[in-house]
Amino acid sequence: MGEISEVVSVPAKDQLNVFGQFDSNIKKLERQLQVSISDRNGEVRISGSETLVRRAKAVLAYLTELSMRGNVIQEQNVDYAITMNMEENEDVLLEIDRDCICHTVSGKPVKPKTLGQKQYVDAIRNNMIVFGLGPAGTGKTYLAMAMAITAFKNQEVERIILTRPAIEAGEKLGFLPGDLQSKVDPYLRPLYDALYQIMGGETFAKNMERGLIEVAPLAYMRGRTLDNAYIILDEAQNTTPAQMKMFLTRIGFGSKVIVTGDATQKDLSPGAASGLDVAIKVLRGIEGIELCKMSSRDVVRHPLVQQIVKAYETYEAKESSSTKRKSRNSSYEKKH
Repeated sequence: MGEISEVVSVPAKDQLNVFGQFDSNIKKLERQLQVSISDRNGEVRISGSETLVRRAKAVLAYLTELSMRGNVIQEQNVDYAITMNMEENEDVLLEIDRDCICHTVSGKPVKPKTLGQKQYVDAIRNNMIVFGLGPAGTGKTYLAMAMAITAFKNQEVERIILTRPAIEAGEKLGFLPGDLQSKVDPYLRPLYDALYQIMGGETFAKNMERGLIEVAPLAYMRGRTLDNAYIILDEAQNTTPAQMKMFLTRIGFGSKVIVTGDATQKDLSPGAASGLDVAIKVLRGIEGIELCKMSSRDVVRHPLVQQIVKAYETYEAKESSSTKRKSRNSSYEKKH
């Protein structure tokens, strides 16, 4: 197929945002789609094989539309646009961007950025209980917090309750100084961070004082009935089956529950069953409960994080396959 050349319209005010610092986005497009992109006198020209030029043109048009809507173009936007274009799913990208959940205290819009995140947000809107599963950086907790704060501001619920099991990440930290709140705060810091960013420190503090926002360890949930509340259980892979059952049976009328977790990052003692794993098996198929699984493709942190997650997924899949093969061989040898 012969070489072609096409011109793309990128407004001058959006070019720096779309092109990236030192034209980093353009260079990535050229490298990954094997095209040549030049900008002369405000005219952006793409040259290469017909199929690849069409792909690059579609990606540039999408990035331009994103910029015109006020988004800051990041490397993750470029990577995901290329991936979706290769799979001929680029039509859904602008639809995803239209879904603005809320704005941070600084005015930044909070939106799903991938198809997996969009499905997660839609599931939260349409179900009473949602399990959000996926690796680090997929926005499980942050999007859940944004949905909770939006519902609270719209008076759909009377309060927000955030909880997570207080388990160290593979380390024994010993006795922490201070009162009870000081001891549990380090475990709950990621939840505080999201609240500060979306709600603002002053508003958050006022609602905490009034008891309308509660951040507490999972152990504090026993014996309670939680009505008219938005409840988020974070790091659910570190719950025991008994803790998970206890938590899920606290739910009262008018409440919505989001359970987030990453099955690959358990901090439980070796051999201990995860309440998240058990709950997924037990509750599958119940109406009103939705299970959303995100993958490395939905990672929206630094692109290097996506590569790290993908590398670990590949390694763990090989290890699992090797373990199963050794188990089969051992079983065969015992029989013969």
